[in-house]
Amino acid sequence: MKNRIESGLFGLAVGDALGVPVEFQSRAYLKQNPVTEMFGFGTHHQPIGTWSDDSSLAFCLAESLCLGYDLNDIARNFVKWYSAELWTPHGQVFDIGIATRNAILNIAKGHQPDLCGGFSENDNGNGSLMRILPLVFYLQKENSVEVIYQRVKEVSSITHAHFRSVFACFIYVVYCLEILKDKDKFEAYKNTQLVLSEFLKDKSFNLVEIGLFDRILKNDISKCNENEIHSSGYVLHSLEASIWCFLNSNSFEETVLKAVNLGQDTDTTGAIAGGLAGIYYGIENIPQKWIENLVRTNDIKDLAQRLSSKI
Repeated sequence: MKNRIESGLFGLAVGDALGVPVEFQSRAYLKQNPVTEMFGFGTHHQPIGTWSDDSSLAFCLAESLCLGYDLNDIARNFVKWYSAELWTPHGQVFDIGIATRNAILNIAKGHQPDLCGGFSENDNGNGSLMRILPLVFYLQKENSVEVIYQRVKEVSSITHAHFRSVFACFIYVVYCLEILKDKDKFEAYKNTQLVLSEFLKDKSFNLVEIGLFDRILKNDISKCNENEIHSSGYVLHSLEASIWCFLNSNSFEETVLKAVNLGQDTDTTGAIAGGLAGIYYGIENIPQKWIENLVRTNDIKDLAQRLSSKI
């Protein structure tokens, strides 16, 4: 399990760090100037190997899960990150989404954690999806899909409480759990569709909301053309783009470079796709030079070790 956790955490951080320097660049620009290697500075003027809030908040979640599952503790870790005490790459926060900032301010005021995230339709940025991966490892031995959904809902809702954000996280977590069963990625995808179809049978969720996920759940997202895949900061776009990149690539490297070169929210698409590809291809198939370039590599290894010893 240690290697799967290490693979996932490093996969996420590498994808994130590849995307940081080109965040907000258009797809057209990146077609002309594609990212092929890890480099520094660019959009946020950060040194090579710097990961963003995506990895920071995922590491904060992993850090908390080392002590067991405690929603208050997870939320407290997010506040500690925002004050730059915990899991910042260089001791300062340089990137944060509006919804996440608002939620952290609510946490700091002492509000119940799963009531801190935004509940409106406009609160569906990708800020909970980008950090949900560590929960996969905690839930790996959980047999109840109902329990998995409830845990995902709680952890997402700390910053993003609308059903759409929660359900996007749920699909991602279920897919990761299928991958951890050592299945081929296409078989794992089909199984995810079956698990979700079964789960939805007796639910009274809003059918319009569920219908938004049809390209993933009823069709085959991998069959879409690139121009049908969007890479904004909207949670549904991020979920579709990351799964599309993963299914249409044959290696970790190809997956994350494809994700980053879609443009716009490059660090987050890279991080979400990188988490999937990391646990699927394994850390031995993540280019060593990228791992070595990452900021705080030893701290990430230590975190993976601590988390694996508790799960």
